[in-house]
Amino acid sequence: MIELLRDNPILLLFVVAAVGYLVGQVRVGNFSLGVAAVLFAGLGFGAVSPELRLPEFVYLFGLVLFVYTIALASGPSFFASFRRSGLRHNGLVLGVLALMALAVVLLGGWLGLEAALRVGLFAGSLTNTPALAAALEALKAGGAGEDLQSLPVTAYAVAYPVGVIGMMLALHLAWRLWGKSEGAQAETTLVSQTLEVTQGKVVGWTLEQVKAAYGWTGVFGRLQRGGEQQLVTPATTLQLGDRVSVVARPDELESIAEVLGQPVEERLEEDRHSLDFRRVFVSNRDVAGRTVAELNLAERYGVVVTRIRRGEVEFLPGPQSTLELGDRVRVVGPKERIREAGRYLGDSYRALAEVDVVSFSLGIALGLLLGSIAFPLPGGQSFKLGFAGGPLLVGLVLGAIGRTGPILWQIPYSANLTLRQLGLILFLAGIGTRSGYAFAQTLAGGGGLRLFLLGALVTVSAAFLTLWVGHRFLRIPLGVLSGILAGLQTQPAVLAFALEKSSNEQPNLGYASVYPLAMLLKIILVQLMLR
Repeated sequence: MIELLRDNPILLLFVVAAVGYLVGQVRVGNFSLGVAAVLFAGLGFGAVSPELRLPEFVYLFGLVLFVYTIALASGPSFFASFRRSGLRHNGLVLGVLALMALAVVLLGGWLGLEAALRVGLFAGSLTNTPALAAALEALKAGGAGEDLQSLPVTAYAVAYPVGVIGMMLALHLAWRLWGKSEGAQAETTLVSQTLEVTQGKVVGWTLEQVKAAYGWTGVFGRLQRGGEQQLVTPATTLQLGDRVSVVARPDELESIAEVLGQPVEERLEEDRHSLDFRRVFVSNRDVAGRTVAELNLAERYGVVVTRIRRGEVEFLPGPQSTLELGDRVRVVGPKERIREAGRYLGDSYRALAEVDVVSFSLGIALGLLLGSIAFPLPGGQSFKLGFAGGPLLVGLVLGAIGRTGPILWQIPYSANLTLRQLGLILFLAGIGTRSGYAFAQTLAGGGGLRLFLLGALVTVSAAFLTLWVGHRFLRIPLGVLSGILAGLQTQPAVLAFALEKSSNEQPNLGYASVYPLAMLLKIILVQLMLR
């Protein structure tokens, strides 16, 4: 059997993936590994024989695919976060990583560990392969022999698994402790309500003036006056007795009702004779990457977009809201005009499974080129962003840009998820099989227990320090904080676990906002630790 798997790496890949998925479905209470179990299945197969290891290309290709698709989807929110809380998130990561590096140096020195073991331990407990590579390059440049160069790899192999497991256990505990209150805070459900205008102070105002005066983000779709319905526009003026349909968050809806008048039981949406509504897929590449204001659907087609659904998240459209491939928009207007608008937006489910190979490949190629550039450091040293950092940074920028002339960088949401999942499986299976034997041999030799315990201490300390400070003092939502922890760990497996726990896209935002800095810091810190 070993010979069969050794001679058929593709068979080994799919066996590891299948076993990992089965293990990931096993639940102990509320805890399960999910897709991250593929990593541990890989470690198990790799521990059996050093010949059961997937080619390096497998995990590198998976890593590139995973980080690039994550970055494309997270680009807009990543740069927007710096206008809100991105500096705070990255400050938290910087502080925790600096403390962990100092702790490894002090504790490792106290235990008599060589510097080469300490940097491997740091890279493994915080699961960063580029940092390990940087440490090996620094040792080689310093004239270290092969025996000394093997020390970081040994420490890394011992600390890496607990670096993943420890973070997952910390996240599981955090969700058990704080998850219920988080669920209430993260609620973003939109509700619709018909309101009757009874307040004289708003009579004669246009809806645009009222929304600007009170800072509302809710969307007004229909207005009923004198028994007849009409489509609401920003220039629509309010009169006593008007009934308007509003889509908003529950808290904002209460504020709108206080200003305009009172809620009524009648739902204007139930009358679909003069005005209708429909969900339409955005599949036209000429539409994707453009804002609602640019499309100007109200003037061109006489329809209004009242909601946008992206993946599992539904939100209100604003003038600067950018439509992406795979979005489902709710359109209100006359039936014939809705059909026309639908044809313009695309409304093709089949097109959502297609990927523009040219733009997708070009983006990854640009990322890999950036990752190959050596950036100088003080003292004559240098570092590279590598296979993870280059595609990540380029993906973030291209995802935020969205479109460059005729080139659409974004890919459909469903296709992004599929490619992301595939990349994650390749990465986990590859790194697991390649680390399994060294991990088992080190533990069997008896010299790995001290490294294992110190690595576990670093991982757990980093996890609980990040979660405690982020939740208790910085008041970061737990979903976002879970992604920040995965980004600090630069670990896709932890991100996958966080996504399963949160059941929304919030961890992706936290992950993308800190991942670039976390990876660069680790690459720099390991080289400083060797001095």
